[in-house]
Amino acid sequence: MKEIETRIIDIDIDDIRKKLLKINAVKVKQQDQVNNIYDFSDRRLLNNKGYARIRIVDDKLKNCTYCYMTTKKLLSQEKYKIMEEHEIQISNSIEGENIFQALGLKLVESIKKYRESYKYKNTLIEIDINEKTFCPFPYIEIETSNEDELKEVVTLLGYTLENTTSKTIYEIINERKNIR
Repeated sequence: MKEIETRIIDIDIDDIRKKLLKINAVKVKQQDQVNNIYDFSDRRLLNNKGYARIRIVDDKLKNCTYCYMTTKKLLSQEKYKIMEEHEIQISNSIEGENIFQALGLKLVESIKKYRESYKYKNTLIEIDINEKTFCPFPYIEIETSNEDELKEVVTLLGYTLENTTSKTIYEIINERKNIR
């Protein structure tokens, strides 16, 4: 699957929630997540803007826990971030970890975050609040397969395309570290 994705960083969470309610976006996720990022020892996946991940989700809306095994690879970063994604739900995180390790991957990083997601038409708007030690600012990700719908959502939330970025969260964090 290919997805078009963009981010808006340093958001006012309450303001975004109000705007999402105003456009009748439906809350589809409220989760605590642990994202375990895997790569080879030479970091070839991350260095090429991809990764392998085991995500453990504590779903607050459905009151259950589940896991996903995912690989992502950046295809384009010109106007939007376009990713190739392969994902499957797995019965437990340990077996996913064992598969990645059998392929020679090692755990690189474990990131905890809170995610609240809303659906508007065919677009997903995700509010992400990471552990401050990883990413000290909240942001939204807008994911869709339709560019016109992405532009519509950006506008409905009170932003312009100039307020968005196709950069990865790692690029944004590193830029901010270098500015300080």
